[in-house]
Amino acid sequence: MKNDQDQNRTSSFFDFFILHPVATGLLMTGIFLVGAICYPFMPVSALPQIDFPTIQIAANLPGASPETMASSVAQPIEQALSRVSGITEMTSNSSLGTTSITVQFDLDKNIETAASDVQTAISEAAGELPKDMTSLPTVHKANPADAPIMQLSATSDTLTLPQLDEYIERNVASKIGQVSGVAFVNIGGKQKPAIRIAVDPGRLAQADVTMEDVRTAIGNLSLSAPKGNIDDPTRTFPIYTNDQISSSAEWNDAVIAYRNGGPVRIRDIGQATDGAEDRKMAHWTNGERGIALDVFRQPGANVIAVVNAVKEQLPALQASLPRSVKLELVTDRTTTIRASVTDIQFTLMLTIGLVVVVIFLFLRNLRATLIPVVTLPIALAGSLAPMWLLGFSLDNLSLMALVVAVGFVVDDAIVMLENITRHIEDGVEPRQAALQGTREIGFTIVSISLSLIAVLIPILLMGGIIGRLFREFAVTLTVAIVISAIVSLTLTPMLASKFIRPIEKDQRSRFYLAGEAFFDGLTALYIRSLKPVIRHRFLTLFVFLATIAATGYLFVVAPKGFFPEQDTGFIAGLSQASPDISFTEMAKLQERVSEIIMKDPAVYSVFMDIGGGNGGNALNQGHVNITLKPLEERDVSAKQVIDRLGTALNAQQGIKLFMQSAQDINIGARPAKTQYQFTLQDADIAELSDWSDKITSKLSGLPELRDVGSDQQAEAPNLTIKIDRAAATLYGVLPSTIDETLYDAFGQRQVASFSSQTDTFRVILEVLPDLQRDIATLDRLSVRASNGTLVPLSVVAKWTTDGTSPVSIAHQGQSPAVTISFNLAPNVALGNATAVIENAVSNMHPPGSLQTSFSGSAKAFKDSLGTIPLLILASLVVVYIILGVLYESLIHPLTILSTLPSAGLGALLALQVAGFDFGLVAMIGVILLIGIVKKNGIMLVDFAIQAEREEGLSSEEAIVKAAQMRFRPILMTTMAALLGGIPLALGHGSGAELRQPLGYAIVGGLMVSQVLTLYTTPVIYLLLDRLRRAKDTPARGQVAAA
Repeated sequence: MKNDQDQNRTSSFFDFFILHPVATGLLMTGIFLVGAICYPFMPVSALPQIDFPTIQIAANLPGASPETMASSVAQPIEQALSRVSGITEMTSNSSLGTTSITVQFDLDKNIETAASDVQTAISEAAGELPKDMTSLPTVHKANPADAPIMQLSATSDTLTLPQLDEYIERNVASKIGQVSGVAFVNIGGKQKPAIRIAVDPGRLAQADVTMEDVRTAIGNLSLSAPKGNIDDPTRTFPIYTNDQISSSAEWNDAVIAYRNGGPVRIRDIGQATDGAEDRKMAHWTNGERGIALDVFRQPGANVIAVVNAVKEQLPALQASLPRSVKLELVTDRTTTIRASVTDIQFTLMLTIGLVVVVIFLFLRNLRATLIPVVTLPIALAGSLAPMWLLGFSLDNLSLMALVVAVGFVVDDAIVMLENITRHIEDGVEPRQAALQGTREIGFTIVSISLSLIAVLIPILLMGGIIGRLFREFAVTLTVAIVISAIVSLTLTPMLASKFIRPIEKDQRSRFYLAGEAFFDGLTALYIRSLKPVIRHRFLTLFVFLATIAATGYLFVVAPKGFFPEQDTGFIAGLSQASPDISFTEMAKLQERVSEIIMKDPAVYSVFMDIGGGNGGNALNQGHVNITLKPLEERDVSAKQVIDRLGTALNAQQGIKLFMQSAQDINIGARPAKTQYQFTLQDADIAELSDWSDKITSKLSGLPELRDVGSDQQAEAPNLTIKIDRAAATLYGVLPSTIDETLYDAFGQRQVASFSSQTDTFRVILEVLPDLQRDIATLDRLSVRASNGTLVPLSVVAKWTTDGTSPVSIAHQGQSPAVTISFNLAPNVALGNATAVIENAVSNMHPPGSLQTSFSGSAKAFKDSLGTIPLLILASLVVVYIILGVLYESLIHPLTILSTLPSAGLGALLALQVAGFDFGLVAMIGVILLIGIVKKNGIMLVDFAIQAEREEGLSSEEAIVKAAQMRFRPILMTTMAALLGGIPLALGHGSGAELRQPLGYAIVGGLMVSQVLTLYTTPVIYLLLDRLRRAKDTPARGQVAAA
């Protein structure tokens, strides 16, 4: 009874649309136009914007050892940051002269607030930082683990590198840095102009001058200070003096002391030359030295919009440079993003085409086929306006949702059309047939749509990074389903009443009759085979239970993955040589690496730099960024290129290159050598160092892992100077004087500066470059005693090179940490790898003080493992509740849900056969299957209930009749959904690795469930019906007795 009232209520509302065709047509045109207008305004990206707000802090103190940087620079800043709320991860890395601290906040934190909180913390810590720091630490809103979105290189045949650097920093880097969405521009191989004063300790001693005398004198020789103005009675004169020294020639003439009545000039004790502020940095593009610009985007900024904005500026920037400077765009990360979005748009069109062909084959009537063809664009375009309002982008996931939606949209239209066409062929007048058909099927369409949306509710409610990632997918699909249901209940019946006409039997084409005979034969065959299945109910029930068991078993043994590894055409590499390597030797090795990489046919360009200052790199490490040719021009994936290059580079002694394919989604903010990370923490540095070596070598031996590397390096020999405090006190030499003298000689110390209108340049003090490479230089240095005489350094101090110290020191939180990173061996799932690692480490029985955890993507994967089965269960519960409410029954929803185990079985089998692991995308496929497959159940049960109620049939007759009447629409909707999945599964082009698991899960699930559910659903319906009646009968008996 309830159903009848429902149908009358819904039909009376929807009758309006059938009876007012003009109003309906205009409304639908409006929906289509609004969507079409929104389309060009939608941002394009690879994946939904889910960036953790990440702030990077860089601090420099030239010449300071890693331990000094970690204890006197990193530690005070970390202490201050520990009081900032909302921080999820804080890591730091200190190496010679530089410290890089990365702070990552909760997803909900606004990046501007985060940046100002960090800035405040740095200001608090400023008082505790070393006084020699020439500038406060800088703050960038960028994730150092992200690959740059674009890379430019500047080369010149005529200019020196410092001259080139000045043009690039002033004219190019500063302009690009102002573009909205750019976090900062890193200058690779920076050669900022400076004046270098190199002195000879031998000539210093002859002139009776020490390094400290030189430094103090230089510091007071050049300055730019206010001097006032003089007013005479009629005019005013601002006062200028030649107080700044800005050229090396003037510096050479500068007097630093008077000895024996004569001046001591800089040229008497050494020489001032034009050079670079930091010599120990270099950059190469395809083997040619130059200056590089790495452009990093702010977390949350749209990559394509930022790159387009920078590209618009390039012609003007090139014009502002001298003719001899060549500025070229070497890497553009957006090419693969644009390609993958274009590919999925092609997939969408292909799907629409295939689905239309299916409809035509089933209906064999051109007019009837045109109706779903009209409804499709309206439903898809209609979804764009809400997407735009919600701030979604056109990306792999939202477009994938639209591809899947094609099947759903067409299904609703087909179910409605098929019913109306049936009435028209039975001789009912078209308008009447439309009204009657809508009344019969309106409730079914509403319940199908509601239960489809119900399936997506758990995805919408997911928390954390995964929830953020798939929210766009779920919301887009929900919107498309709602609009599709509205279109199917309004536009489809209206068009059917106008366009579909009964065709007389003798006027039907041969094609139509052949198709009719084929479907009738197929239906008859199905019904014939269904009857024995119904007779042997319990055997069928056993098959059904076996399916459930098989699905459970496959789910447990399926290899679990996280997010498919993308091929973005960009490989980020980190090269590493022995810790005690000199800068010159490192440069030679790096050039050899470049030559080997350039020989690979898939490589388009190689972009490399070495030297401190680039993200806190130690001197024995370098960046090697490899851009690959577009997918259609190479026959291998990025992963295969990494393996191939790894083999080729093994031949090169003395340097190792760790590579990973750059990903569009980056979880975690620690720049690591390879894709996945495992972190060890321990307050005791010696214990940490000992265990990290043991664990790294243990993991290197595991067959499931590749490229295992740790960020802890072997300790390098250092020069330890022991001050003889008794002798020093005797001569009145303070330890600080000794430290300062050493810093003057070997630390590239910035001792003075001079400014122009555009920039400030430094003056660097050092001993002659040749002497810097010789330990015997220490014998030539002198310090001044309290009585004014010179005392050789060797009198008050002794030295040895037997000591060792770390090349870089990493912290996580505030305690020392070592991160071991790894790639996966071919065909190994992340789930297997994490299990193997945990097992291997626990078997080694590490001490209790050593904490181990996965970080980055591996951590997110571990967190997601427990949620996947819960999500699928939640979807089932929600669907059961909604169906129970719709059918006012506890039994019928069970019949409908019985269609699902076979779908799960099919999906897991298909993924296993195709060699995919069960990751997040495959899970979404399984959740969608719950929605697609249960439609078959709804159609059968709905019709059977109606037949029992209206025609008084027994439950067995009713379900057989339902199977007969609904066989064709079930076949048709499954084919439509299947064709939505096939283009995804056959995925080609960029981004295919994201789409394929979804396609395989849907195709496999539909194929297996189609065959099984057509037989198991009627049997389950009858068994549950018997159970219901058995419960009802005793109750009736008791009532009668009373």
